[in-house]
Amino acid sequence: MRPTPKGGAGSSGAASSDSKPVSIGTVLTLLREEFPEVTISKIRFLEAEGLVEPERTPSGYRKFTPADVERLAGVLRMQRDHYLPLKVIREHLDALERGEQVQLPAQATASRDLVPGMREAGEGHAQAARIGREELLAAAEADEAALADWEAYGLVAPDADGSYGSEAVTVAKLVAELGRFGLEPRHLRAVKAAAEREAGLVEQVVAPLRRHRNPQTRAHAEATARELATLSVRLHAAWVQTALKVRLP
Repeated sequence: MRPTPKGGAGSSGAASSDSKPVSIGTVLTLLREEFPEVTISKIRFLEAEGLVEPERTPSGYRKFTPADVERLAGVLRMQRDHYLPLKVIREHLDALERGEQVQLPAQATASRDLVPGMREAGEGHAQAARIGREELLAAAEADEAALADWEAYGLVAPDADGSYGSEAVTVAKLVAELGRFGLEPRHLRAVKAAAEREAGLVEQVVAPLRRHRNPQTRAHAEATARELATLSVRLHAAWVQTALKVRLP
């Protein structure tokens, strides 16, 4: 059983004052006081990802201690308030359990160092990093004709001011790499269409959270969207491996 980290993001009043282990339904009730959007499926997912290890009765039912509930609350809080991925949260909590004095990891932001010349767009508040057309071509090691072809097929698109975000840089690099294997932009349109359908499913899940009056719940919607996107990518990769019957690193 994992001990509860003292203080920091893992400390809250979510746990019951009774030290007796409780069922997953009781855990859900306790957590929903602070996290109204949490579900039993979410708790089971966090268990599957190794964020909590409840006891099991001989008949297989989960039993959560107050320490387990506090740990779950800490995980949900770090997701909501700091937008941290589960891997980073797990490493942070494990370090606390080892008695290490560690700072809460900083919220991930778009890297300014993705390619030379990257700059921040907007004034007065942080936004995603932007680059110009020449920087994009340099990052993808592509020429103007190739970029024009990608844009014609809707694989990459500039913003109204002609700049590109970090996501466009990633796409351009991957499209260029696939092109070296003979995959042309026309081949990749179907892949993009599938990704857009997956994004639509994610949006259906987080839309109610984004409309919530509580600003913390709305912020949690963004963290949830990122988590769902990661799971979707993993599932897609697993299906590709299954279809090809190969094991990728």
